Amino acid sequence: MNRKELNPDSSPQAAFGARLRSSREARGWKQEELAAQMGYSSTHISAVETGRKVPTLRFSRSLDQALGTQGTIDTFERQWREIRQGSLLEGFPEYVGYEGRAAEIRLYEVGVIPGLLQTPDYAAALEADAVRRGAITAEQADERVALAMERQATLARSPAPLLCAVLDEGCVLRPMGDPSIMDAQFARLLEFAELPNTILQIAPFSMGARRPFSLPITLLTLPDRSLMTYAESSQRGHLERESTFVLPIMTAYHQLQAEALSQAASVAMIEQLRKGIQ
Repeated sequence: MNRKELNPDSSPQAAFGARLRSSREARGWKQEELAAQMGYSSTHISAVETGRKVPTLRFSRSLDQALGTQGTIDTFERQWREIRQGSLLEGFPEYVGYEGRAAEIRLYEVGVIPGLLQTPDYAAALEADAVRRGAITAEQADERVALAMERQATLARSPAPLLCAVLDEGCVLRPMGDPSIMDAQFARLLEFAELPNTILQIAPFSMGARRPFSLPITLLTLPDRSLMTYAESSQRGHLERESTFVLPIMTAYHQLQAEALSQAASVAMIEQLRKGIQ
């Protein structure tokens, strides 16, 4: 039988696979025996061990249960989370940590509904296109959707943060998936606008040059009232804490809100768009 040699130093995913193999063999189990306990196929176990398949959260938790590593300081779930962070845009995992503690979140998005406001089906449709283009795997798409839902759950804390969302008009005009997905997404936006700690506005195309941002931007106010911004390029995300750079962006955001449609007018636009797809 051909046995592929593993190099755990080559990547976090390879380290996960090597640890899986050594833990399984230390118990004298064949891949078929471990697979039966986990509810997976032996082919799936082999693919994770050799790095041909990325482990998922469900797989990692099943592995912890089968190997008795649940509740320890070195679970496979923890190792999976390290892999997931490594596959995310540089800077984004650090940003998510601050986002989960922020007292105020102000965001501006272009082209798509932002993750904090997405329905699971909208998020899945967005990631499915990335899978179709070969940019990510189906497993990575599932994990990205799960992360979006996790981020939303952290914001349902008490006291809830103030969340201001200004969406470029293209966010609501761009269809994602079939009409039922957009109908549910519009309903989600309308529900969001009704919450006591939220503000929802649309920045219409008619703003033209008065729109101060051409790319998405997020501003966080932490509990100690310190400010930071987060923006992304195609290669990495960047957190900025220096007030010299952050304060002008906050000023521009206030200007954006002043020029954008009011929440009432924004809700009316979304309601009209929703009627058009029903």
